[in-house]
Amino acid sequence: MPELETVIGLEVHAQMSTKTKMFCNCDNDAFGKKPNTTVCPICMGHPGTLPVPNGEAINKAIKTSLAIKGTINEDNHFDRKHYFYPDLPPGFQISQYDFPLSSGGSVDYTIRDASGQVIKEGVCGITRLHMENDAGKLTHRGAMTLCDYNRAGTPLMEIVTEPDLRSSDEAVAFAQELRRILIAMDASDADMFKGMMRFDASISLREKGTEKLNPRSEIKNLNSFKALEKALKYEEGRLRKEWDKDGGPLPNDITVGWLDDEEKTKVLRDKETADDYRYFPEPDIPPLKFTKKDIEDIRKELPPLPQERKQEYMELGLDEAQSVQLIDQPELQKIFDAVYEKTKDAKRTSGLILTQLVGFLRAEEKEAPDAGDMVQLVEKIEDGTISANAGKDVLEKMVKTGKSASEIIEAEGMQQISDDGAIEELVQKAIDANPEAIESYKNGKEAALGAIVGWVMKESKGQANPAKVNEILKKKLK
Repeated sequence: MPELETVIGLEVHAQMSTKTKMFCNCDNDAFGKKPNTTVCPICMGHPGTLPVPNGEAINKAIKTSLAIKGTINEDNHFDRKHYFYPDLPPGFQISQYDFPLSSGGSVDYTIRDASGQVIKEGVCGITRLHMENDAGKLTHRGAMTLCDYNRAGTPLMEIVTEPDLRSSDEAVAFAQELRRILIAMDASDADMFKGMMRFDASISLREKGTEKLNPRSEIKNLNSFKALEKALKYEEGRLRKEWDKDGGPLPNDITVGWLDDEEKTKVLRDKETADDYRYFPEPDIPPLKFTKKDIEDIRKELPPLPQERKQEYMELGLDEAQSVQLIDQPELQKIFDAVYEKTKDAKRTSGLILTQLVGFLRAEEKEAPDAGDMVQLVEKIEDGTISANAGKDVLEKMVKTGKSASEIIEAEGMQQISDDGAIEELVQKAIDANPEAIESYKNGKEAALGAIVGWVMKESKGQANPAKVNEILKKKLK
């Protein structure tokens, strides 16, 4: 048998982070809302309605195109892509085909082992990036299907790769890096739990050393990196068995579905072609035109790319794993940046955010607090309102309750005692109550001082300022 090579290409669908939908003013945040409540005649495809393109979505799509090194097409337009399915109210999708927003580009990716060592570095070419609106959501219950159109009309970017990937590991590494870019550009939250980033993966086999692309199997609607990896591995094994049995590749392109519970694919149908969709220019939306100045003005607004931010964090003293953790989690990154801006101490900020906060979030399975609340906590520690040790307790309560640092400190009376008179009184009590420790200290045992300070902290329920306790205690013992 000839040595076979795997050929993989991806179509990535990313929901854009805009306030409203692609062609109407409906709320774009439909997750968790009551079905069919964020809809209007436009996104429901009622006759006589006219779509108006979302300028914010177009701007963010251009930023993403530039970030992946694409070339913006100065003249492009929307098309109607026809297919009939219950989740598509008008009977067609407004997409782009002949003249997409951008063409070309590439994304660099890195594959690492469990210890973080680089196994392979690669580049995946980009064919195109185009905009379109999403369909609704179907829920199947036995013989009945429920239609929720809240998601219908959501702005999407579809990013189509060249067939440059050769394994499931490469596909996942590319997809992870692309997700980081989407987040960095503020183009998409790319929250896969909420279905904001989905993949259609095409896979085929060919004899190694040949350039011909054989008929492919397209795996539809993969919604996690784990599903992408498992589906590609399974389908590669299945295609190799088919090759062994038939002595060659598939006879034609097919579409398959991934059965997550059974961890296998299921053949659905022969794959559609462009002719099946009957594309033609969208008659209700004029062509989009961009000048070179328009494009360059947007290029100037581009934020740093993920790899640039990663390098910045490493230059602050964070290790690679911590830096990747920040660029992978935008909310955590926002908190870290805000706290570092306050402290100018990367080590201290890392301990507070990446150790303490992340630990509490995992234990409680809660969402991160607001960045402003975290800065407020740091301010309370720095101005002496609470001690660093008390700050850890306050942070845990912030995660558990969702309350701010000020609310918790006030409600539980956790303000640090810094008044000299009050601390002097506590220190005197400690001296009177610990004669043996005092004698040991006078005999040269420095460690005995810690026992006395500990007594004061216990007596004050951790509220005494430890620095002042040490200072006043040493003065008295002299």
